[in-house]
Amino acid sequence: MKVEVFPDSATVAASGAGIIFDEAAAAISARGVFTMALSGGKTPWLMTKALAAMSIPWEHVQLFQIDERVAPAGQADRNLTHLRETLLEHAALKPENVHPMPVECADLEAAAADYSRVLRQFAGTPPILDLVHLGLGPDGHTASLVPHDPALDVTAADVAVTNQYQGRRRMTLTYPVLNRSRRILWLVTGADKAPMFARLKEGDESIPAGRISRDHTVILADRAAAGMRG
Repeated sequence: MKVEVFPDSATVAASGAGIIFDEAAAAISARGVFTMALSGGKTPWLMTKALAAMSIPWEHVQLFQIDERVAPAGQADRNLTHLRETLLEHAALKPENVHPMPVECADLEAAAADYSRVLRQFAGTPPILDLVHLGLGPDGHTASLVPHDPALDVTAADVAVTNQYQGRRRMTLTYPVLNRSRRILWLVTGADKAPMFARLKEGDESIPAGRISRDHTVILADRAAAGMRG
């Protein structure tokens, strides 16, 4: 695990975009495709906005979601809404290369199984994503793997549906597919994350984030999240 600390969220986002750019180039050179899954959040949207301006060969990119709230299309709390505004409306990503989580389906369990099949179609069996980007919640959650939710214990599926959390059910990638990824990129910003950031660095498996693999992992944090003053 590599940890880097930056002055603020803007520099964290810029560094994250740079890492994705490099990982995309390496994956496309080696395998002809770059498969990545992105989370949501204020700093990640800065990162995706920076990505949109980069000369990535988008025709070779397959884009997935880490998690999504079960809510109607276009809702402000949908990750896809912000992903469209910051990246998809600006980068030359083909619509068929973008794979939103099907949270608008009536049968969410069947939809999760369908998303697992899409992952296998583009990332192999079992799916191995080139890069997953994760965030860290003040309660220690990551993706939509939240404390005490049954999705924490899913080992036989790559996609699960959670119970209600902060007013919404979620669809989320699970530990098996996240931990198989070739690169895990964390963006952690804000003073409210400092206690959990310390536990994440220590590999504290009593929090959901602590159960993510430490191999091939980079954590980018700002000074506030790292508990530094000034």
